[in-house]
Amino acid sequence: MRPTGALHLGHYHGVLRNWVALTRDHECLYFVADWHALTTRLDRPEEIAHHTREMVIDWIASGLDPERATLFVQSRVRAHAELHLLLSMIVPVGWLERVPSYKDLRQTAAAEDTLSYGFLGYPVLMSADVLLYRAAGVPVGEDQVAHLELTREIARRFNDLYGRGPAFAADLERVLGGLASDVRRAYDEALRAYRERGEEKALADLEQRLAGVSGLGADERDLLLAAARGTGRALLREPRPLLTATPRLPGLDGRKMSKSYGNTITLRDEPPVVWEKLRTMVTDPARVRRSDPGDPEKCPVWAWHLVYSDEETRSWVDRGCRSAGIGCLDCKKRLLEPILRDLEPIRERACRLAEHPERVEEILEDGSARARAWARPALEIVRERLGLAHGEQD
Repeated sequence: MRPTGALHLGHYHGVLRNWVALTRDHECLYFVADWHALTTRLDRPEEIAHHTREMVIDWIASGLDPERATLFVQSRVRAHAELHLLLSMIVPVGWLERVPSYKDLRQTAAAEDTLSYGFLGYPVLMSADVLLYRAAGVPVGEDQVAHLELTREIARRFNDLYGRGPAFAADLERVLGGLASDVRRAYDEALRAYRERGEEKALADLEQRLAGVSGLGADERDLLLAAARGTGRALLREPRPLLTATPRLPGLDGRKMSKSYGNTITLRDEPPVVWEKLRTMVTDPARVRRSDPGDPEKCPVWAWHLVYSDEETRSWVDRGCRSAGIGCLDCKKRLLEPILRDLEPIRERACRLAEHPERVEEILEDGSARARAWARPALEIVRERLGLAHGEQD
């Protein structure tokens, strides 16, 4: 997440709750993307350090436990920059020019002043952020799937170019020779189904079968699957998107909730501020007067009720709005209590942690050290394949 300002309820419901849930069953790494922030905040670098600390406070206050997840700062793990540089050597410019954010910016009046080499290449840095940790999955929204697919393409290109070293055939024969007869038979059958009949499902079934073979390591499974596909060894793992259903909270003006629009309720807003913002939230434009009936489906406030209210309250809102039996303020008042119930413990934890900035720094230093250790093996593989296995290794 880029450190660009105070986190809000859109972040909490759309991202943070999912991040916390993932830590229960996965080894997770979450980082402050301060280098990415420079693509749009180059004129305000003095804000980045402050926003970094405040954002991590909000993460922890929202339930992210630094004992259960690795929290770190991107710029403190220099391997991100080195892998970005090395991968940039194999990524065609055309791939980057097709990225939607780049295409959109080129069409704006500010393009000449805003477009930079860093902005064009940030998808490669984003890919390095993921590939460096050989991540199995990345929690993303639907709008980010295209970026992750580019990461997968970059991994495939690197694997195809450098994944067939002299030891490939010998390693494959060794692993195949160690398979039980029934697993070897299943492997050969999947190979024929894919190569002779083009059955993609055969490879998916094979991957699932190999995942259940005891004593078969992840690198050995990757080798078998690479050989089956006719590609190079999976030196860099292709991550899959972890898509989850996330509630969409519109901003107070009905647009997407965004700091840049000034239409948010932040995680540390005090109760009077929350009510003042909620009170002025836009509603169904058809309800000009209190006596005018409305349609909840056309009202941004209804989306908030879908997140915060129980079925009884929703029914009350639906009937009252359509019949003009309730006013818009009546509708909004029912949201205030559950919103404050969500925010109160977050605000209290954040305020306590903000009083001890040294604790935040300790968490980030520890997490960044762990991330450097996590990142080292993948970077060493890339260096070795590019003939650069020498020099500084952190």
